[in-house]
Amino acid sequence: MSLLLTDATLATMTDGYGLIADGAVAIVGERIAWVGPQSAIPAPYQQFPKEHFGGRLVTPGLIDCHTHVIFGGDRAAEFEMRLNGASYEEVARAGGGILSTVKATRAASEADLLAAALPRVDQMIAAGATVIEVKSGYGLTVADEVKMLRVARGIGRARRVHVVTTHLAAHAVPPEFKGRAAAYIEEVAIPSLRAAHAEGLVDHVDAFCEGIAFSPDELRPLFAVAVQLGLPIKLHAEQLSDLKGAVMAAKHGALSADHLEYLGADGVAAMAAAGTVAVILPGAFYTLRETHAPPIAALRAAGVRMAVATDMNPGSSPIASLPLAMNMACTLFRLTPEEALCGATVHACAALGLTDRGRIAPGQRADLCIWEARHPAELSYRIGATPLHSRIFGGEIDR
Repeated sequence: MSLLLTDATLATMTDGYGLIADGAVAIVGERIAWVGPQSAIPAPYQQFPKEHFGGRLVTPGLIDCHTHVIFGGDRAAEFEMRLNGASYEEVARAGGGILSTVKATRAASEADLLAAALPRVDQMIAAGATVIEVKSGYGLTVADEVKMLRVARGIGRARRVHVVTTHLAAHAVPPEFKGRAAAYIEEVAIPSLRAAHAEGLVDHVDAFCEGIAFSPDELRPLFAVAVQLGLPIKLHAEQLSDLKGAVMAAKHGALSADHLEYLGADGVAAMAAAGTVAVILPGAFYTLRETHAPPIAALRAAGVRMAVATDMNPGSSPIASLPLAMNMACTLFRLTPEEALCGATVHACAALGLTDRGRIAPGQRADLCIWEARHPAELSYRIGATPLHSRIFGGEIDR
């Protein structure tokens, strides 16, 4: 199959925006064959079937590199609790938070979880996502963590979206292991990782390093097993306090450290030295009404790549739109629109270890978004409106 896209404003993301006005893209099969000005289309591509886009903006498909899209139930009641004064930690310590979702997720079948997740995934796709990272972490038993990862793989079969799976059994300590976090890692987190890996269900390993979850010392045995299995590491770090999780993650060569509201100078330096991507999650910051922002200026000055993701989850970030997350990152954290779009494409790919997408360039996978926009800054400028005209996935246009 071949296709020639013409009359487009291209944000190639090859050097900043990498803008090409009056641009064209030639696609052969699932790959981009040529990119350049419309006036310079090589002769072999001029005979391809054409799609004219009327000057609309074309970007790489968006990459949502941090989501918890699979879960049972909802937590609207906790949203109301927080508005009445309860903190995130108070809700969690009272048995709410993650553990309330765990109860509902354990009770749900694989079919139930898939049916509940797909409408959320559809919202993400409608907002431009072509890759979605999906975490486990709401089962907290060996069987339920593996169940969630099977559902994650099922999403990729049910929808035109590439799913990257992440094992997150070290998300919270369940009630049956209260006060025994190290035992939970040994008896549930590590065995579930081995079981899921044996089924081919795991692409990455993640954990929640926080006072209400796990310490760096408690997580080291889990990460040692991840390294043995050849699985890349990610980490929820420094969201509520600075436990030096990002430093520990960087020492393990982590692909990313995520949240980072309380990241210290030592964490910034460690991430810069290791090439660990900072995944910025403004949805949780907004929903939890936090006031301590990630050290964006320090990350920028140190050359740490910054990705942007929705953190789609039932409690602290129930949003499914990457353009909305980009707007929040700009408005709340003062990223520039160019940084935000890089964060949802190029740097999001780096946070997932992907190298064949995120840019509009020859050899890259032909996952593209066509927007009702003329300049890429519009994607971060608009609030709650996704001006998506159409989407190309693997060289095929969504009709």
